[in-house]
Amino acid sequence: MSRRTYELRTYGCQMNVHDSERLAGLLEHAGYERAATDATPDVVVFNTCAVRENADNRLYGNLGHLLPVKKSHPGMQIAVGGCLAQKDGARVVERAPWVDVVFGTHNMGSLPVLLERARVERESQVELREALEVFPSTLPTRRESAYRAWVSISVGCNNTCTFCIVPSLRGKERDRRPGDVLREVEMLVADGVLEITLLGQNVNSYGVEFGDRLAFGKLLRSCGDIDGLERVRFTSPHPRDFTDDVIDAMAETPNVMPSLHMPLQSGSDRVLRAMRRSYRAQAYLGIIDRVRAAMPNAAITTDVIVGFPGETEEDFAATLDVVREARFAGAFTFQYSKRPGTPAADLPDQVPADVVADRYERLVALVEEVAWAENKRVLGEVVEVLIAEGEGRKDGATKRVSGRSEDNRLVHLAPVDARPGDVVSARVTYAAPHHLVADEILGVRRTRGGDAWQRGTEAADAPPPKQRNAVPIGMPTLRLG
Repeated sequence: MSRRTYELRTYGCQMNVHDSERLAGLLEHAGYERAATDATPDVVVFNTCAVRENADNRLYGNLGHLLPVKKSHPGMQIAVGGCLAQKDGARVVERAPWVDVVFGTHNMGSLPVLLERARVERESQVELREALEVFPSTLPTRRESAYRAWVSISVGCNNTCTFCIVPSLRGKERDRRPGDVLREVEMLVADGVLEITLLGQNVNSYGVEFGDRLAFGKLLRSCGDIDGLERVRFTSPHPRDFTDDVIDAMAETPNVMPSLHMPLQSGSDRVLRAMRRSYRAQAYLGIIDRVRAAMPNAAITTDVIVGFPGETEEDFAATLDVVREARFAGAFTFQYSKRPGTPAADLPDQVPADVVADRYERLVALVEEVAWAENKRVLGEVVEVLIAEGEGRKDGATKRVSGRSEDNRLVHLAPVDARPGDVVSARVTYAAPHHLVADEILGVRRTRGGDAWQRGTEAADAPPPKQRNAVPIGMPTLRLG
């Protein structure tokens, strides 16, 4: 008897991507197998987002498209989980009665049991929990990458940003113990993982639950002691909690990468106050200054929302000013839209859609201009590129391999004998707003199944890449007053 097959469709943030790897692991642990690309699966699981614009319309549109497929394939099941499921609950089945299972953000581990119960009872199963049952990282997993992995250090959020619905869907912050996190990292490295990303709604408030405000910096330093772990990243921090001990840990721990994604949201103090973002523009820029003092080559990216209720042209101009001064290497930009259940949805002075769209286009143009200027700074520099699965491009007849540099920039390389997980040292020869091109290959380092450094033919005298320099311990830093 053949095994039942599944397909996962993921929407939203990195937390959802991480959750989907766990959902895939749960299903395979329960005897399912991933469906072939051209086959109709027995189970389709939607891991949803309630934050992104039109998330509900997108879900219900996709569910509608699946209805005739389900009718023509007896026994097919549809499950809906994630943030939108946690928010809508039984309303999912009311709007789409052909859905078999609805589960929330706190009980992912229930999915296989709920699917079986729905099959036996021939009735939709809706099960939500108000509190987390188990940390997602303790569940079985099926990673999408052999050498990169997400590691959840916390779930939930204690902030009350007026535009965000996450705290009501993910709950209050819950922190894993450092020993549990490090054990998972060590197991991943033993399995061949080279790069891990520490994940949380607000990673740098890590430790609040067990009373150690310096816990995140300590965790970064501990990751530096794990043999074989080449790259450590994290997302996303909150400017309010970004302290100098974390900057020091980043600069002084060689495998913590010189890249930082820190949401700005707005450059206007008045708008930040209305958003309940507990920092102001100059404090944000002060953090960036201290990061760059410790790591001059750090690439910094951000999130920006335009058109928040009450935003004036003066407020928007302040955001543009911060983008220029911060010199972001890239930004995720969003047009504000109402999210039912958030305080901002009921605020007066909602900005007209045409004004929001105009400001958005102007912001995107500036972000690209600044990012392009920042990428041009890298021209002529030697970068180490970790080759990625699924990333690549063709320039005419030239087929390039691609990957991420230490500062997380996307780099397209000249044709080179390198496979996913290898590290290529190359000199940057071209810069675009969203990527770099490196046509001068200096060498390839096999990370598994090969010996260390292999010289490139174009630069036989080139040395292996050096560790980036960190600011010496004890360097004075400027602290927020």
